[in-house]
Amino acid sequence: MSFTHKPEGRIAASGPVSAAEQAVRADLAAAYRLIALNGWDDLVYTHVSAAVPGEPGRFLINPFGLSFDEVCASNLVKIDIAGNVIGASEHPVNATGFALHAAVHDARADAMCVMHLHVPDAISVSAQPQGLLPASQHAMRFHGHLAYHGYEGLAFSPAEGKRLVASLGSHRAMLLRNHGPLTLGRTIAEAYVLMDMLVKACGIQLRALAGETRLVVPSAEVVARTAEQLHDGDAVEGALEWPALLRRLDRIDSSYRA
Repeated sequence: MSFTHKPEGRIAASGPVSAAEQAVRADLAAAYRLIALNGWDDLVYTHVSAAVPGEPGRFLINPFGLSFDEVCASNLVKIDIAGNVIGASEHPVNATGFALHAAVHDARADAMCVMHLHVPDAISVSAQPQGLLPASQHAMRFHGHLAYHGYEGLAFSPAEGKRLVASLGSHRAMLLRNHGPLTLGRTIAEAYVLMDMLVKACGIQLRALAGETRLVVPSAEVVARTAEQLHDGDAVEGALEWPALLRRLDRIDSSYRA
């Protein structure tokens, strides 16, 4: 199958990029660069999207064929949930990436950012029957707040999109069985911080199980209380972490802003 999305059409941009969109473009490009720095990328595959402020049904996604350390604010592709590319762009987008992200953006009003990766630790835990165990503080953040979706193959259809968002429910984190993690956020920062925590939780579980068949897990009462504390009344996450991450990225390479 071809992994390149064939646009339904092209719609001319209605004007210059707004300040709000430019800020989202910079943050989304930063997320791609941080993912590359962490080694979470998978050649030119996987994808992160962000809703365009003030333009319902439209989102930004990476140009298919570029590595994540090549993504910058100006080369992100604007597309709508019907599959039309908005404005001039020389770059295609990934077909399965478009379909997955369009399905989530369409179904979840709170999905300002959707992040799907192929991090090996998370894929490994997704393949374990028990899934993520509350064996670390990182994992307890997701106790009662983590969805699972069974693997259905490469061809991501509209019907699977409906099943995926049904599996996701109201959660903001999910393990796609045999495939990888997905997070969504009310901000790009939130999606990134949730992904960071989920990947770490999976890595801790794999390391703990490497030499043991059983793990020390806190009592159900402690796990539930800790999960409630970490969920913090559904507060938006990432507000403190994101500026620090951008400062780190700017010290290394600020070209993502271009």
